[in-house]
Amino acid sequence: MTPKFVFGKEKNDWIKRPLLSNIEKILDYRGRTPKKLGLSWSDTGFLALSALNVKNGYIDFNADANYGNQELYNRWMGDNNLHKGQVVFTTEAPMGNVAQIPNDALYILSQRTIAFEVKHHLIREDFLATLLRSPKIFNELTSLSSGGTAKGISQKSLSNLKISLPASLDEQSAIGSLFRTLDDLLASYKDNLANYQSLKTTMLSKMFPKAGQTVPEIRLDGFEGEWENKILSEVTNITMGQSPKSENYTDNPNDYILVQGNADIKDKQVVPRLWTTEVTKMAEIGDIILTVRAPVGDIGKTDYNVVIGRGVAAIKGNDFIFYTLEKMKMTGFWNKFSTGSTFESISSNDIKEAIIQIPTLEEQQAIGAYFSNLDNLINSYQEKISQLETLKKKLLQDMFI
Repeated sequence: MTPKFVFGKEKNDWIKRPLLSNIEKILDYRGRTPKKLGLSWSDTGFLALSALNVKNGYIDFNADANYGNQELYNRWMGDNNLHKGQVVFTTEAPMGNVAQIPNDALYILSQRTIAFEVKHHLIREDFLATLLRSPKIFNELTSLSSGGTAKGISQKSLSNLKISLPASLDEQSAIGSLFRTLDDLLASYKDNLANYQSLKTTMLSKMFPKAGQTVPEIRLDGFEGEWENKILSEVTNITMGQSPKSENYTDNPNDYILVQGNADIKDKQVVPRLWTTEVTKMAEIGDIILTVRAPVGDIGKTDYNVVIGRGVAAIKGNDFIFYTLEKMKMTGFWNKFSTGSTFESISSNDIKEAIIQIPTLEEQQAIGAYFSNLDNLINSYQEKISQLETLKKKLLQDMFI
């Protein structure tokens, strides 16, 4: 048999054999604890690999983790130093996450991770790491697992697992290399996304005046002068929502789109979810939608003419107003008005009488354009990540049998 997608022109049959026939040794310290050794974890030292930081495809160095000192490492790992590329596998909670050791630094296997020492003449480590992440193998591992809520996989269960793989080590290497490249691209895009998101948070904080100030800490070139205090309803038109009767709700896209709250907004855009035949209050294309019930203060724009329920308000404002509202949400502006123990909400007066600071129209346009461009960059990276993850999922499905 061969998978749906193969490398090269030749479709050579894959061979099937027990997983453990490809493994020289499994490093498995389950049941061992620092306490049993008369020692304890520490906050620095050698990183302990666990179900918290072994993710599918990489080791998350920002996740919560334990560390061991030199004595703990020596007594725990002995001579079993993990090497770059070695496959690590989480055995429980969550079971089945796979990563490869990124460098030759020293790591400690915790009670919930194992590492494979492969027979290099039979299987490539890159290929094994990818194979263990495929849906077919994951499903088989799940069926072999035992336990209650926190299921785990034992070495005995692993001995019952059979895998299919190319006999050609070159083909194995090509498959492993492909997924390593995809993982590297994903990691790069995610780093860039995080950097741009962090930049946006910083600039929202610094490009608007802080409380008690009349000028921002950071200003775009060519602008000066103090910002003015204005009541939001003086510079925008605000429409409070009114819910249609529930018997008029439909799932017919030919009816009016109904926006009720946060559930109808995704990535700061209205996403049609529910429709109605009854028109109460309307928001027009380009309006800003502000949620007025828990969670209070979330915003989005609408690309449609929509009916708005009482969980939202519609605001006619430019991009500057949009990002002003986003900054207000970020800084907890609405918290002081929010009422209700179960369902927090803000009133019409809270919104209409909210004090904001504004510069000249030209500076408003420049600030709006700056953050709009930043959002476009963020959205582009989110789309690339989504596309790559979809591609990887499809390939994991089609490249293994």
